[in-house]
Amino acid sequence: MLAWLCAQEGLSYRRFDERFTDYGVRLFGNKPRNPTCGETQFRRWTGGKLRTLPGPEACQILEALWPQYTVEQLFGPPPKGDLQSPVIDLEERVRMSAEEALSGADETASASISDNTIDELRDQVRGVAQRYHLMPLAQAYEAADRLRAAIERRRDRTQVPVQQQELMILNGQAAALLSVAAFNLGFFQPARSLARTAAMFGEATRFTPLQAYADGTLAYIAYHTGNASEAVAKATRALSYGGLGDVALHRLQAIKARAHAHLGDVVSARSAIQLSTDAGRGRYDDLHDETGGEFAFSAERLAMSTSTTALLIGDAERAEADARRALEFLARRPRKDQSAHVRAGAAADLAHARLLVDDVDGAAEALTPVWGVPTEHRQTGIVVRTARIARHLARPDHHGAALPMALREQIEDFNRVSPPHRVGPHVGLLAVEG
Repeated sequence: MLAWLCAQEGLSYRRFDERFTDYGVRLFGNKPRNPTCGETQFRRWTGGKLRTLPGPEACQILEALWPQYTVEQLFGPPPKGDLQSPVIDLEERVRMSAEEALSGADETASASISDNTIDELRDQVRGVAQRYHLMPLAQAYEAADRLRAAIERRRDRTQVPVQQQELMILNGQAAALLSVAAFNLGFFQPARSLARTAAMFGEATRFTPLQAYADGTLAYIAYHTGNASEAVAKATRALSYGGLGDVALHRLQAIKARAHAHLGDVVSARSAIQLSTDAGRGRYDDLHDETGGEFAFSAERLAMSTSTTALLIGDAERAEADARRALEFLARRPRKDQSAHVRAGAAADLAHARLLVDDVDGAAEALTPVWGVPTEHRQTGIVVRTARIARHLARPDHHGAALPMALREQIEDFNRVSPPHRVGPHVGLLAVEG
């Protein structure tokens, strides 16, 4: 059960240890003899092979962490029919073994680092970027942060200029992923700082795709926090960099279009939308295309973004058409590669577009995919979109109507347990929703 709960909450060993220590201080005070849990012990606790229970104080802490369970239940079997947790636990064990083996080989090979180590770190960055949309938000943040720390440790062990350059680029990519994860969790100021970190690594290494990606992230953080003029400036600057592929340019134009829409500049918003959907010239770059994943900007994400921009400028027909296109593009992908965020975001935009033409029943139908998004995947974009729908349903012309009231309550319940509301700085998020 303990392994299952940790998997459900996306708790890595480090986060578990932080909580375990914190609860120990709450229960017993800040004493040097408080129970601790080393990583090896954590693996034993979550491995299903414990013969006797831990000491009484450790059991007290565990029961304080999960008060709905006894310690006997925590070390008992997980819920029947749940086959996911052993897979997650095995994946974590395999990852740890691979990282430990690589680190040991690297330290044995030479006083500096091996080129194989850089290749491995590059593969790990690509892996996190490509799995990002499948992971719970907290787990994605942990994965990117663990990777950032691993890259940083290697930077201290080499003075070879080419290796330093490559590690700085990888460090910047990890910071960029952390920025996205922090934003999706509702931590806007840390997200901004991490995006600036990524931009500085891009600037220092002259790796313009990373610099452009980070500036694009800064742009959408800016318009989400009420600074649409700054967002236009950031996106415009990023578009001036050389060496960008078509995907990078489409992403930046989509961000710029949204910023213009927030300013009420309909003509500029439509112009940027058009540029974001141009066929392109067959240009590629090593970040948006080669690494891809969260750094890419798929056809469905572009259509979803265009739909949201159309909503902001009051074009319900364009918003509905693009939301439908986003869902159609998504449906063509294998189920395992489909993004819950894009599905929910496009569905919410489709519902909002129907509300603009007073089709409440159609909006309710369109929202159906939203309710299926797992709690830990309900990121800022989904929360903001659904909150705007709730605000629309609160208009005087809907007062007293049963369906609008039911939808508002359902949205409130949906968002209340989302990570941005539960762990993020709720005050800032309320300002964005408003």
